[in-house]
This record gives sequence, C-alpha cells and structure tokens, in this order.
Amino acid sequence: MSTSLKWALTATDIAFLIYWSVALLECLGLISIPSEWLYAHAHDPRVVAWNWSFFPLDIAFSITGLWAVRAARRQDPIWRPMALISLILTIVAGGMACGYWLLLGEVDALWFSMNAILVVWPLLFLPGLVREMAVNSASAN
Repeated sequence: MSTSLKWALTATDIAFLIYWSVALLECLGLISIPSEWLYAHAHDPRVVAWNWSFFPLDIAFSITGLWAVRAARRQDPIWRPMALISLILTIVAGGMACGYWLLLGEVDALWFSMNAILVVWPLLFLPGLVREMAVNSASAN
C-alpha cells in the first residue's frame, strides 16, 4: 500500500470516527456544538434522521479502511479488497450527501466541499488498486 493511500484512508477514517463520536455526544446532550458549525437545518428531526442514516455506511468505510491499513502493515493481501470496499463506500457516502444538498438547493460551500472531497480523493487511488488486484489475480493463476 502506498504511503499516500495509507495516509488518506487513515485520516478519513479516523476523522469519521471522531465525527460520529462527537455527533453521539451532542445527541446525548453531553456537549453543545455552535449552530454556525453545523449543516443547514441540523436540528430538524428529518435532517437529523437523514444524517444518522449515514452512520452504518460511514462506519463500514472507516472499519474497512483501517482494516486495510493494518493488513497492509502485516503484508496480508486482504488489504487490497478491504481498501477497494472502503474507497467505494467513501465515494458512495460523499455522493449521497452531495446529491441531497444539490436536490434541496442548499449548497453550503464548506459542507458541500467536504463531501465532494469524499467523492474525489478515492478516485485517485481506484484505478491503480484495481490494476494491482488484476495483476495479482492473474499471477496467482
């Protein structure tokens, strides 16, 4: 695994685990986040439900991404499929969020750009990873 892929997966996955930890603390009333830091309509029950609907997807890409990094350190070939799954789920999560805000016509530059980055950065690694997986698969046969 390249250093840049390892860094990108680790940074994204840890950031999302922190995001969901903070969201949980805020949901439980243990912390208060200033409204200007939140996305539009952050306290509307439907928007809260929409946000929490991403929880399983975000946790899945975080776990598979961190698993891939750990497996790569141990030189376990399972890192490639785990990284592939993580990258695809990251694109899906970012794309869904961008689609939501575009459909509403409420594009806050900060929130939209953060989600757009989730769509774009994995695309930088996918072709090389898929090519590498194909080469490894062909050499195994």
